[in-house]
Amino acid sequence: MIRVALDAMGGDGAPGPEVDGAVLALRELPADFELTLVGREPDIEAQLARHPAVDRSRLRIVAAPDVIGMAERPLAAVRKKPNSSLVVGLNLHRTGEVDALISAGNTGATLAGATILLGLHDGVDRAAVASPFPTPDGSVLVVDAGANVDCTSKELVNFARLGTIYMRDLVGVAEPKVGLLNVGEEDEKGGVVVRETHQLLKLQPRIRYVGNIEGRDIVVPHPDHGQIDVVVCDGFVGNVVLKFYESMGGLVTELIRRESPALLESRELQPLRHFLDPSAYGGGPLLGVRGVAIICHGASTSIAIKNAIKRAVASVRHGLSAHTAAEMALHEPTGAT
Repeated sequence: MIRVALDAMGGDGAPGPEVDGAVLALRELPADFELTLVGREPDIEAQLARHPAVDRSRLRIVAAPDVIGMAERPLAAVRKKPNSSLVVGLNLHRTGEVDALISAGNTGATLAGATILLGLHDGVDRAAVASPFPTPDGSVLVVDAGANVDCTSKELVNFARLGTIYMRDLVGVAEPKVGLLNVGEEDEKGGVVVRETHQLLKLQPRIRYVGNIEGRDIVVPHPDHGQIDVVVCDGFVGNVVLKFYESMGGLVTELIRRESPALLESRELQPLRHFLDPSAYGGGPLLGVRGVAIICHGASTSIAIKNAIKRAVASVRHGLSAHTAAEMALHEPTGAT
């Protein structure tokens, strides 16, 4: 049985979307997992009362009276609020009571808490948020999508390794193609760190590095290399790209509404709307930590929470953490700073 803990108080509308998403997951996903909701028990029970038919045999509540707010300083909040839903959930994971943790709360606090309480795999200096972007032929993983604003070349190389492991284990790509996001494809393009990363990635025997790529190559096949599987960048760039991409669904919907409103409800358009809906992809895995941690948007819907649970279950089932430890042990130090 796979055991997943969900921070029920993390999101903007908590615990509504979290509880509703948990109910959807219990109803729709295979019965090989059980769920722990962590948070303020009266609030969680009040939301659960709206779902009298939910299977409570696979659901438990662990009380946590405190909540870490979105505006709180991450590290200080983790240290000062040991009874918060996030920290209690992470400690359940640390002690082996659950196999994965999901939170739509403060991203920085989740990163700091997971780093401190779960620890990082040997060879990993920083964990990274990986965000799957939909493409016409599957998905591409952008690493880092917001955890680390400033990165060294060594850290960026590790992001390429972590992304490669994820795409191989979870998506089934035998030899994931890795591209470094840059302002041009030539060797001399980019800042000092990006140029050094480009040279280091060329030397990595266990990474299928295709070279520098540009923003237009993220979700559309590269003219020479085809679809890229892992896009490496620092968290500042990655988060800007992520938020811009997420706005595309709203842009397309508004354009159609203005030009042909009846088309929005047509059966033919539904696959496109699903394709552009961020909730269809759940949360982003926090790669590099010892365990499985999934970070969701604060505004996540119940559908997004359900899909984040699905992603967590798949990560545990495929042994992502153990494979990461084994793979990182095979890499030689980069020698970079």
